[in-house]
Amino acid sequence: MLRSLPRAASGSAPFRVHPQRIQPNTGHLPAATCPFEARQDQRRYAGIHAISNPTLAGIEKRWEGMPPQQQADLWMALRDRMKVNWHEMTLQEKKAAYWIAFGPHGPRSLPPPGEGKKIFWYTMLGVGVSGVIFLLIRTQSRPPPKTMTAQYQAMTNDYLKAQRTEPITGVSSEGYKGKGMIQSKPRKGPPPDEDEE
Repeated sequence: MLRSLPRAASGSAPFRVHPQRIQPNTGHLPAATCPFEARQDQRRYAGIHAISNPTLAGIEKRWEGMPPQQQADLWMALRDRMKVNWHEMTLQEKKAAYWIAFGPHGPRSLPPPGEGKKIFWYTMLGVGVSGVIFLLIRTQSRPPPKTMTAQYQAMTNDYLKAQRTEPITGVSSEGYKGKGMIQSKPRKGPPPDEDEE
């Protein structure tokens, strides 16, 4: 009785575990619940014939020019072929599937030749235009205020010493050797007048 069971199972309708049955504690459908089911899936896709070599020949050059529907059809056919054992796929199918998935097309396409030089020269043009605008604004602007001269700032130091401002650590303290308020370069020309204070 036990010996005839495998023969009866192989001769009758194939036994199949239901893939719709959800595995406990995982919440998703199992891809293949047993090795027998995986073999059944391979047999189902084994009936799909190989894609012809002329269809896949030169796919690297033709892919960008193909209409989107034709690209989708070819990719679906290759996807179905990839569901079988990969040893049954032709070398052209393997190359085409790899190139479509990872090749330099679409967002992964290589930049056109000379793009780096073009970016460099447009950047230099932008920097040059901004420099010209900056110089034009500087030539039309007012001169710096009188308070931004070293002479005026030295007079401010003298005023602060006379007023005894910050006698502990500031300009008025004993032995102070810092610059005080002086932060600008000396101005060419006469020092500011007394009425400019």
